[in-house]
Amino acid sequence: MSSSALPKPQMRDLLAKCLRFHIVGAIIVSLEVAASYEFGVAEPRKKAYADFYKNHDSMKDFEEMRKAGVFQSTK
Repeated sequence: MSSSALPKPQMRDLLAKCLRFHIVGAIIVSLEVAASYEFGVAEPRKKAYADFYKNHDSMKDFEEMRKAGVFQSTK
C-alpha cells in the first residue's frame, strides 16, 4: 500500500496572505483605470473646452438668441 501523506494546509496567516495579494492587485487595477480615464477622457475634454473658449464671443451668442426670441424680458 502506497500512502503518500498530504501536506498540511496553511492555517496561520492565510487571510493576511490572500488579502495582501488582492489589495496589491486592486491598487494596480485602480491606478490603470484612473490613468486611462485621465488621458482618454479628461485631457481631450479640457482641450475641447479650451479650443471652444479661445474664440468664443458671448455677446454675439446673446444677440443671436435675443433676435431668435429665446429671451422674453429683452427686446
